[in-house]
Amino acid sequence: MSIDLSQFKQTFLEESEEGLEVLESGLLALDSGTADDDVIHAVFRAAHSIKGGSGTFGLNEISDFTHIMETLLDEMRDGRREVSQKLINVLLGSVDVLRAMLDAARDESDIDVAQVEKAKAQLAAELNSDNSEAETVATQQEKKVVTEIDNDKIGWKIVFTPFEDMLKTGNDPLRMLTELSYLGKYEVVVDDSKLPEFYALDPECSYLSWSIYLYGEIEKEEIEEIFEWVDGECDLSIQKLSEVLPTDNADLHLKQANIHQQEQAASTTVSKVPEDNPVSITPTKRNKNKGTSDPVIANVQATVDKKTEKVKEQTKPVVNKRKSADSSSSIRVGTDKVDSLINMVGELVITQSMLSQLGEDFDETSLEKLRDGLAQLERNTRELQESVMRIRMLPISFAFQRFPRVVHDLSQKMGKKIELRLSGETTELDKTVLEKINDPLVHLIRNSLDHGIELPAERIRANKPEIGIIHLNAYHMGGNIVIKINDDGAGLNRDKLLQKAISKGLVDANDNLTDEAIYELIFHPGFSTAETLSDVSGRGVGMDVVRRNIRELGGNIDVKTEIGKGTEFTIRLPLTLAILDGQLIRLGKEIFIIPLVSIIESLPINLQYVNSIAGFSEVYQLRDEYIPLIRLSSILNIPSEFTRLDEGLLVVVEADGNKAGLFVDDLLSQQQVVIKSLESNYKRVEGISGATILGDGTVALILDVSGLVDLVRDKKQLSSVVGL
Repeated sequence: MSIDLSQFKQTFLEESEEGLEVLESGLLALDSGTADDDVIHAVFRAAHSIKGGSGTFGLNEISDFTHIMETLLDEMRDGRREVSQKLINVLLGSVDVLRAMLDAARDESDIDVAQVEKAKAQLAAELNSDNSEAETVATQQEKKVVTEIDNDKIGWKIVFTPFEDMLKTGNDPLRMLTELSYLGKYEVVVDDSKLPEFYALDPECSYLSWSIYLYGEIEKEEIEEIFEWVDGECDLSIQKLSEVLPTDNADLHLKQANIHQQEQAASTTVSKVPEDNPVSITPTKRNKNKGTSDPVIANVQATVDKKTEKVKEQTKPVVNKRKSADSSSSIRVGTDKVDSLINMVGELVITQSMLSQLGEDFDETSLEKLRDGLAQLERNTRELQESVMRIRMLPISFAFQRFPRVVHDLSQKMGKKIELRLSGETTELDKTVLEKINDPLVHLIRNSLDHGIELPAERIRANKPEIGIIHLNAYHMGGNIVIKINDDGAGLNRDKLLQKAISKGLVDANDNLTDEAIYELIFHPGFSTAETLSDVSGRGVGMDVVRRNIRELGGNIDVKTEIGKGTEFTIRLPLTLAILDGQLIRLGKEIFIIPLVSIIESLPINLQYVNSIAGFSEVYQLRDEYIPLIRLSSILNIPSEFTRLDEGLLVVVEADGNKAGLFVDDLLSQQQVVIKSLESNYKRVEGISGATILGDGTVALILDVSGLVDLVRDKKQLSSVVGL
């Protein structure tokens, strides 16, 4: 019975994404010249898994490409190749290419042939590069083997050459080699001279042969017993070491046996060799004139130049067959969350059954039971809602994990030394918020890299460590998530910002702006203090996009800075975009909702604290500060019940680090509301972030506090004295 593997392809692609993250984070963790064994093993396993899976699903381009990466990683793992910064950079670039190839496989689009061939050429160049340290190790091990053979004649030399079709009988050469390891210490040398070019390989044929040097007082019958299963299916020679001529040691210079590649080709599991009976594998020198001995790599090396010449002819416009992201979007959910959801559904079913029975025989005596049942239904619904929301919650590490690579690449490009510190990676937030916060965070990290952290020489002159620090931190505060990005760089120059704003006509030279208002200018569209243009910054785009995107998520951002000390950006976001904790307010006959996260306090208005500025703008003295007073009725063009300020209430809100007072007729209840998009169901309305349906079936609009403040600013109803 045939199995349709296509049904598992999406799972493979999702797991490959995780493998790419392991590859990237592991490579970044390797210091030049040193290699942590656990990290290298993890990186190798990730590449090995992607290679094997892609071959299973017929993604041969990905399998071939990953095999070259795997070969380099295997040499690093075995200590035959020194870890260098150049090698790490080449492998990181290959990870990017591999990610693009997997994306193409997911979208059923064409692979960028030129990009792949360029990466292959770089990998092949690294494989054929002079690796003097590895060659020295190989030479020392070869001498050790020859010495052992010359000085210890007790043992056997076994030459095992399977016939080409031996694998088809179900026999596995690796199992025999493994069984030999239990008889005593041995050395293995593989002969791959009969391997054809990669395109001519038949996975069911055997092309390799082995020379095995087995040491110890071992009976020949014990060796023959291991090979009796392949009698007539191989050429087998068994000689005493004492009878082996010195010239036979020449075959020790053949290619080293790569147990992992043989295991992949033979699709078998090799038993672990006991620690007291180790197997020593003899590596070989690379022939610099002939290039690599790996047939796949050799084939790549031989054909790269020819393929590169044909790239322009072969490359055609890519047909974008990209499917909707939503169609393949998925979440991995812990079983504890699923179990909690199932329990809540069970409780809800019990409550529903109880209410159904009450409805069948309802009378006045059942009224109390009905109240209890409805209260229980409310609790069940609330708990069910919380369980469902927890399923959509993901750790913010999914967003953070891309930034070590961003910092690594840009710091090298800019000639800066920067350390990235991550905190609060387990902090959870809604998947939708997580996906949409990525771009703003990238802009802020790049801003800290370019504008914040100084060059090493500048930092030393300022009596600061030459390595700059960027700290990315996330934590929960109330019903929100707070993300802070701070650096210990030069900080924002107040005077420079102000002069730039005056020269652009954004503010008047006579305006009495607070420091906070001046720092807020960096979020103005087109504003930049960069002296030169680069591909990182200087064009005046980015920070305004950051604020706009964060506002669309129902959050806000503010900035704090100190010259010479550094800058801190603070982002506050709701945990989810689906449900909102809101304060219901009344304005005339209409009901609106203000997000609780934006509200600081509410209070009756004392007219003696109300003042007018320039004859048209009203401000309210709230303790030691003045805040702008916004009449919602005039902004939203809705008749208000009260015209006198002392008849209504003042709701003090915060928008982008600035306070304002909203004049409303009355405060109603607080409740959670389900947010409905106004833009997708009607159209975008300035000052309104969405809508919801109340318990009585009426529609209430949700106010966008930041948007309302912008509307007031655009109408020039507020003076710069209050910092808006």
